[in-house]
Amino acid sequence: MTAAPPKSLTRNQSLVLSALRAGGTPQGAYALLDGLRDQGLRAPVQVYRALERLQALGLVHRLESLNAFVACSHDHGGTEDAEATPGPAVFVICEHCAATRELTDPIIGGRIERLARTEGFGLHTSSIELRGLCAVCTAREAEETETTADP
Repeated sequence: MTAAPPKSLTRNQSLVLSALRAGGTPQGAYALLDGLRDQGLRAPVQVYRALERLQALGLVHRLESLNAFVACSHDHGGTEDAEATPGPAVFVICEHCAATRELTDPIIGGRIERLARTEGFGLHTSSIELRGLCAVCTAREAEETETTADP
């Protein structure tokens, strides 16, 4: 689900969110800045402030392992009028082509919440990152292995 951005976004926040949605792969703050210089963004702090607000609104996720950001493709309860997708954000990240998909699973979410409660931990947010090869890269790798194995 890709919801329309809230009307309360600033110009910089809208630009950063649009760039992330159009990019298709995770992007770092400096890559975002480079892509948005023509639209008036000049300093890293402009991008970082926009990203911080977009994260707070649940419109953007930070991928810790990549130090990069992606636009959210699910509603995790950040808006009052949308039905929230249960569970944490689960990201599958291709180590070859950088394709990234956001998945959710209410069973995993429930288990994580129970684990946190058992430890007396007040969970605010969670995300899981799975790294490997996407279906396209897996097929390509298998094809290349077949080709090199045949004399």
